[in-house]
Amino acid sequence: MNPVYQIKFGTDGWRAIIAEAYTCDNLRRVTVATARWMQQKGFKSIVIGHDCRFGGKMFLEEALKVFLHEGIYVYAAKNFVSTPMVSLGVRELKADLGIVITASHNPPEYNGYKLKSAYGGPTPPDEIAELESLIPDHYYMEDIRLDAESSKYQWVNLEEMYLTKIKSSFDLPRISNSTQIAYDAMFGAGQNIMKTLFPVMKSFHCELNPGFNGTPPEPIAKNLTEITHFLNQNKGQYLGVAHDGDADRIAMMDTDGQMIDSHHLLLLLIRYLVEEKKLSGDIVISFSVTNKVKKLADHYGLKTHITKVGFKYIASLMMSGDVLVAGEESGGLAIKGHIPERDGIWIALTILEYVAMSGKSIRLLIEEIYALIGEFVYDRLDLKLWPEQMQTIKSKLDSEIIKSWGPFKTKNYEDLDGYKYYFEHDNWLMFRMSGTEPVLRIYSQGRNIEECKAILWEAQNKLGLLA
Repeated sequence: MNPVYQIKFGTDGWRAIIAEAYTCDNLRRVTVATARWMQQKGFKSIVIGHDCRFGGKMFLEEALKVFLHEGIYVYAAKNFVSTPMVSLGVRELKADLGIVITASHNPPEYNGYKLKSAYGGPTPPDEIAELESLIPDHYYMEDIRLDAESSKYQWVNLEEMYLTKIKSSFDLPRISNSTQIAYDAMFGAGQNIMKTLFPVMKSFHCELNPGFNGTPPEPIAKNLTEITHFLNQNKGQYLGVAHDGDADRIAMMDTDGQMIDSHHLLLLLIRYLVEEKKLSGDIVISFSVTNKVKKLADHYGLKTHITKVGFKYIASLMMSGDVLVAGEESGGLAIKGHIPERDGIWIALTILEYVAMSGKSIRLLIEEIYALIGEFVYDRLDLKLWPEQMQTIKSKLDSEIIKSWGPFKTKNYEDLDGYKYYFEHDNWLMFRMSGTEPVLRIYSQGRNIEECKAILWEAQNKLGLLA
């Protein structure tokens, strides 16, 4: 008899390969655990949605049947939706919990299962652990006909609910009249809402394709070559925006097609909200975010908190304190006045509004920030390694604090969530094993691209990773 597959939640939900571990049987197991955990808490209702991945509607309906069987009232999204739409829906509908059938930015062969709490953000780690402990080895129930259970659930339009909130929060005419937008949905769940907001934008991959043309829907440079080429060929005309598969992460490109990473977006958000919106509050960032964010926060007299990687840690602080801007290196960003959830569409609109209100190019706005904190360049390598390679590297990094990486001498070291080495001139190097896929991530920051690349090369050389 085959051993029972152990369902474990990683950095952001449970994710697995469809038909291998992500099966209807395993989905029912995690769903009945969710339902029973809700019953223990006295929870009565749940919002559930799916993104554009293969089998989304089928998996949603399987989960829906389990919740109905267990006596949980369900608000089910009519069509594919973004993760933030579910999070907002939980709060607006006053439900007790939310579920998103999504694997976010993972490759197309994956699907997943995210949990969202009543406040409209990620469920805290201690509650996820409670739920995990309730997952049974097996679960069987008679099939349920949804039409026969119509009084126990309802289909809801989460996208319309989300659109209403946007229209009351942003100066959409000013954005549309001042900026031409090029948008890459990466075949993801942001496509319909962005087409509704900006019907004349130049769009890429804004149609249903569960295979994502074989490219993981992660908005990083190597996955955005088509929109980048377009921007480069039409210099000075368009600002670029891209979202991941469930539209909770963002990437932006300037009018020359140069990437604007999440570190720089965080800096832009802080400056806009402090100087133009006259808001205040704490700054919360994950361990892999640039130290330049703290420098800008210090400039404005704002307190900075640093968390482990995973937005669930950030969301906890957003719920317990007054947070102005929060975010991760991977493009998951959030701001005051919205849900405590990363939201790629909301952040795009905020940055676009800043550009429109300022009358300046996004590059000029960044140069003005450099005048306050100094210029920097960031890069990241994602290396798929064999398990034995990962273990060898982990053992080496655990065994000692390395004093130098070629010419880069270690001045400080931290290991909150990974291995982070600080050098002169605000430069740094970090290693972290992904919590959602078998990948070693290597991060670096330098004063310029040459220095940044040199740090990455020295890191690979020291660990024997160069071919």
